[in-house]
Amino acid sequence: MNTSSGSAASEAYGRHPMSFLSSHIQRLLTALVLLPLLAWAIASGPVVIGLLVGLVSVFGLWEFYSFFWPDHPLRKAGGIVLGGLVIAWQAASPNPAALPFLLALWAGNLFFLTQYARDAESAQPADGMIFSIGLMYIPGVLQLFIHLHPLEIVLVLLATFASDTGAYYAGCWWGRRKVWPVISPKKTWMGSMGGLGLCITLSLVLGLAFGDAAWYHWIWVGAVLNIAAQFGDFFESALKRKLQIKDSGRLLPGHGGLLDRIDSLLLVLPVYAAVTIFLPLFL
Repeated sequence: MNTSSGSAASEAYGRHPMSFLSSHIQRLLTALVLLPLLAWAIASGPVVIGLLVGLVSVFGLWEFYSFFWPDHPLRKAGGIVLGGLVIAWQAASPNPAALPFLLALWAGNLFFLTQYARDAESAQPADGMIFSIGLMYIPGVLQLFIHLHPLEIVLVLLATFASDTGAYYAGCWWGRRKVWPVISPKKTWMGSMGGLGLCITLSLVLGLAFGDAAWYHWIWVGAVLNIAAQFGDFFESALKRKLQIKDSGRLLPGHGGLLDRIDSLLLVLPVYAAVTIFLPLFL
């Protein structure tokens, strides 16, 4: 490893190279624990996937509601119970009509994002809708996994992880110019391009190996899912900065909270579902 690369990583993230190495090891160890669990769930079928979706929703909702109600455990518990009902209802009676509501939710989220970018002081999350937004944002999105084909689940997860990993390492080593500093001061254009390139590459490889669409469709899908991943990440960054929260929690070493790990996924998944309405990828 050359000295200039180490300096780039340190400068890009504002910390000592050994701190970067420690973070890298933590991220690697977390992945080594989570990836076998995800592989087992996908191979086991819808019941296990539904249970895993429910478990992720429990922790995700607790972190999300803690943003707004850190001292109200009953409110958080009530949201978690309703989140479980959302997942159980979808598992028993799938309803594709729920998708427009998810897209409408993200239209509101992205509206807040742009408002925050223009005027951080006046932008306010809709307090009266925190409860319902939490339900739609986490279990309402994650329940889409329950009826996906295993290869579709792999594609969605692969696109999300590739976008995050490619951006993290490209940004660490080569990042200089910031993409959107008012929202996320550490994210750079080189990181953004690194995530885009890795996401397109892995989507194309998976598509050519197992998919049923033309090669150029896989390039397009990889690009769309990466853009969704970046904006999903930006949304949570804006929300945390508005609420003066550094991490959503401390559940995952090297990542922070669970929401810090799945923020991109929460937009990639509904975007993928929307894409496949017009462009089936796995027949």
